[in-house]
Amino acid sequence: MSSDLPTATGRISVLRTLAPYLWPPGAWGLRTRVVFAMSCLVAAKVANVYIPLFYKDAVDALSMEASAALILPVGAIVAYGLARVLSLAFAELRDAIFARVAQRAIRNAALNVFRHLHALSLRFHLERQTGGLSRVVERGTRSIETLLSFALFNIIPTILEILLVAVILWRMFDIWFALVTVVTVVGYIAFTMKVTEWRLKLRRRMNDADEDANTKAIDSLLNYETVKYFGNERHEWGRYDTAQQRYEHAAVRSRTSLSLLNIGQAVIISLGLTGVMYMAARGIIAGSMTVGDFVLVNTYLMQLYQPLNFFGFVYREIKQSLLDMDRMFSLLNVPEEVTDAPDARALAVNGGTVEFDRVSFGYDPRRPILSDVSFSVPAGNTVAIVGPTGAGKSTISRLLYRFYDVTDGAVRIDGQDIRTVTQDTLRSAIGIVPQDTVLFNDSVAYNIGYGRPGSSEDEVQRAARLAHIHDFIAGLPDGYGTKVGERGLKLSGGEKQRVAIARTILKDPPILLFDEATSALDTRTERDIQTSLAEVSTGRTTLVIAHRLSTVVDADEIIVLETGRVVERGSHADLLAQDGVYAAMWRRQQEANAASPPAAAAASE
Repeated sequence: MSSDLPTATGRISVLRTLAPYLWPPGAWGLRTRVVFAMSCLVAAKVANVYIPLFYKDAVDALSMEASAALILPVGAIVAYGLARVLSLAFAELRDAIFARVAQRAIRNAALNVFRHLHALSLRFHLERQTGGLSRVVERGTRSIETLLSFALFNIIPTILEILLVAVILWRMFDIWFALVTVVTVVGYIAFTMKVTEWRLKLRRRMNDADEDANTKAIDSLLNYETVKYFGNERHEWGRYDTAQQRYEHAAVRSRTSLSLLNIGQAVIISLGLTGVMYMAARGIIAGSMTVGDFVLVNTYLMQLYQPLNFFGFVYREIKQSLLDMDRMFSLLNVPEEVTDAPDARALAVNGGTVEFDRVSFGYDPRRPILSDVSFSVPAGNTVAIVGPTGAGKSTISRLLYRFYDVTDGAVRIDGQDIRTVTQDTLRSAIGIVPQDTVLFNDSVAYNIGYGRPGSSEDEVQRAARLAHIHDFIAGLPDGYGTKVGERGLKLSGGEKQRVAIARTILKDPPILLFDEATSALDTRTERDIQTSLAEVSTGRTTLVIAHRLSTVVDADEIIVLETGRVVERGSHADLLAQDGVYAAMWRRQQEANAASPPAAAAASE
């Protein structure tokens, strides 16, 4: 996704992407609103163009004899006031009618991007920083409203008004008045666009620095405890301040260039205004124009000056909006690495037998993780996968969930290749209790209920009881309404794991996956959690990925992985009897467990 300003082709592409949201197929109510809003836009500008004409009539009437001055100025002044009211009324009516179209477009665009982000692979999200990504989406959705507000209801009406004024001046006086007006406007626009192109490069640097600073801030605050553990507050302040310094430098240059732009715009407008006033003054002296005509051309230029003076800001906002929208819509162009096949069907679970058939996989083709891995978990059985760090254990869970597709071989559930079934039905059939349980910054009830959204309060509490966490929750001051904090930081590791177990119980899947669910817990908590996991897995197909061998001694079969290959398999007793890799791992862990109590006692002294 490029951070460069979109080219003309890119800008057209962005507008094409936005267009269906403003003219949604089949949404005749919204389309009718668009037509009425555009009609009000034209009516507002026509009324606005008539305001100086009525003003001229009033001035000319006041310059006539006293007998006529008592009648004509009243009519002109009333018409003048009515035109101003109609101009404002039509503009406000336009905004009111179009508001639903704009907000629906913003909502649908944001939803499509959000939905696509969830459809992208785990690889994409591991390579991106969530803080920066959220800023891209936030700016992109906000830019839609900015673009509609400024481009549709400012630039287009201003261009229409300029054309109308040029035609009126040409027909009422001569072509020179129209030419001076048009040349002034074209020169103003050209100068503004040229300078703004340069300024937008500075604005891009500001955005990059702002995004970098926010990403660093979010990352640092999410890792608050780690920062405190190592006493690295000053280091974090320095990283944040460095990014802010970049923003400060770019912001100062941006403000300086804005002054240059404003001065240039004022010079161009003043030259044009002076020119038409000079020609009008000469016309009065020559007797071909009236004082009302002098007021008319001056009023038209002053009336155009207001939106033109705003044009610099509008143009900058439009260009920035196009840039922000380009970045957001570019996310829609990121391909989905894992997709459902066109003929994908729902997974039919009949027992829940899981089979890995000669599976090979690597996150990078140059570095294979799994090589020719085969094993089966019969329906209702428990199979454990163990091995040293880096053996590929957690990759097994990611392949089963189809976060990635295998390079070779196949993963099957009840004989169905998971690549031939829909991802929704596949993942609904699997429940996981991960090593690092991440909770939403919401209530305990919400986090348990996340296992099956829409569950009743009784169902949530029943799942909590089965996970042996109900009494703990009931003892909290706010009970099930207790907020768990960012990523569940207000709960201990064991409490979070029990919430994860309750969440999985509520989901009620036929296949369970425990991915090192107790490796980060103390021995006592681990035993308690293991008891809960054993209760939950009764009668279900269960795959346990474990580091601590003591947690899998009762498994029906244990698969030993080493450097991505199956090196041993069998029951706990069989593997000990083989006196191979598993037996060596068992002895090391038993020795470590035997040595840990004295070490802990020494540490406490």
